[in-house]
Amino acid sequence: MHNLTKHDFQSGASATGHDDDSSNELRILRDLLQLLPAGVTVQDEQGEFILVNEAAAAQLELAVNAGQPPTPLDDRHAGCLELLRSGQPVVLEEALTCGSSRHVFLTAHRPVQIAGRNLVLSTSTDISEQKAFEDQLFRSAYYDELTSLPTRRVIEHRVNGLIHQEAQGHFALAFLDVDNFKHINDYYGHAIGDALLVELSKRLGHALRETDILSRISGDEFLLLLNPISSDDEVAEFIHDMHERLKAPFFIDDSEVFASTSIGVSLYPAHGRSYEALRQNADIAMYRVKNNGKGSTAFFDTSMEREALARMKVEQSLRLAILEKRFVCAFQAKVDIRTQEVKGIEALVRLRDDEGVIQAPGTFINLAVELGLIDELTFLVLAEIVKSIDLINDTFGHDATISINVAAKQAGNLEFMRPFARAIEETGFPKRFMIEVTEDAFVTRSHFQDHILPILRAIGVGISIDDFGIGYSSLSALADITADEIKIDRSFITDIHKRPRSQGILRAIESLSEALGMTVIAEGIESYEELAYLQAATKIRYAQGYYFARPIFLEDLKPATPLASETRASLAARPAQESRGTYSRASGFRR
Repeated sequence: MHNLTKHDFQSGASATGHDDDSSNELRILRDLLQLLPAGVTVQDEQGEFILVNEAAAAQLELAVNAGQPPTPLDDRHAGCLELLRSGQPVVLEEALTCGSSRHVFLTAHRPVQIAGRNLVLSTSTDISEQKAFEDQLFRSAYYDELTSLPTRRVIEHRVNGLIHQEAQGHFALAFLDVDNFKHINDYYGHAIGDALLVELSKRLGHALRETDILSRISGDEFLLLLNPISSDDEVAEFIHDMHERLKAPFFIDDSEVFASTSIGVSLYPAHGRSYEALRQNADIAMYRVKNNGKGSTAFFDTSMEREALARMKVEQSLRLAILEKRFVCAFQAKVDIRTQEVKGIEALVRLRDDEGVIQAPGTFINLAVELGLIDELTFLVLAEIVKSIDLINDTFGHDATISINVAAKQAGNLEFMRPFARAIEETGFPKRFMIEVTEDAFVTRSHFQDHILPILRAIGVGISIDDFGIGYSSLSALADITADEIKIDRSFITDIHKRPRSQGILRAIESLSEALGMTVIAEGIESYEELAYLQAATKIRYAQGYYFARPIFLEDLKPATPLASETRASLAARPAQESRGTYSRASGFRR
């Protein structure tokens, strides 16, 4: 039977069938049976085929050619005899693989009695396309398309299953986040970023046991289930080895890419008795790592939970403050240290909390960036400037430049910078604006130089590099970015008159900026000695700091208030021991 062909099946069926040439109805029925798309066979009590239509002959021939022992024909024969003995119908799926093609048939076997004979009537329908589609839906629901790792749903189901088992053991759930992945995507491109995730998942998944699961739950986030575990040290050792594997560079499309992960770990049952609690606590531990420098591991503890609750409170307050527009603007002057004239002002954003207390930006700016609220906040600052431009002009002068801080994440984002530049242009005085960005905005320097900078230059907006000197690419940033101004970070200026090494660095920055045609602003001047050193030992002309004036809030600006520069002696004549604490907006500089 193993060597039967489609022709053998058909000819065998006509030879053994009861063909009545005188009956037109039988001929019509036989012809219709042969044309049916479903395979139809009839077997007798010995399991021999007495009727096989064309579709069934093709399926049986395919079964023979598949050559999978025991052969489907022998299997059909044995199955037929068993069905006749039990008298019960059966419906099943039959899968056949020939080479690279896979066929799935839905087959129904039913014992029947016809003309006093016990027979088995079988019908088979090809459901290969339907099964392929179902498999595709299954994979998309339970497996990540890029890395082929299980999805969040799989690991959640597995963790819930472990928790509900009667014999509950111990396991660990780790939350993994790729460090600086956005920078990698921006610098190398999304194709290399995707390839990195694939290679990264292979290294992270190395040496896992069959009972462990690594899942990709979002763009650059993974969950790892280690089950079972005998001790915390076992988990720590495994994750240490994982970190070690990631130290080697990834070579992708001729690019050498380095990547690390921040990992937070929660343990069952110590840190939670539900999947959601364990995942959330692992996430909290991971954020502790992010805040402490990235690239390492932290196990959850209760102090982290308190921090997370405090952070959530700040987050809710921040969202509400933006909704209620409880942010206020303050302005700090950039002063010519030789003439005491105002060169420009920097717009500073402050948050007024529920009790009316003004909060410094350190408490909310980074969170606003992380939560995606910084764009709306920046537009609010611009709107406040436009609304109060008359007060600003009366206080600081019509020629003072107006600086607005833009986060690094915003500076490299065309989707933000295009509408923001358009809003600046619509103010009617775009050439007065200066965009201040920190050095980390220039990680993708060519992107900023080629795509962002032309938009700003087209409307006359200047570029200032803020906090210069504390980033990781200061000199290369100056070489590659066409900026108008650099602001030397206050860490170089504090007690500059006492620190020879800082004085040498300051001279180098001054010479470099002079060669590149950039204006230098010294930030954080707080004492007469610092000012005197800059005046005597450098060519720096402009500075900011509490020595000149504290930031002035918009509500304190009154156009009728005269400037008092004429009523005071010049800054150069101020006694060295004079306190900086009482200077008002009008007493430290001239327009």
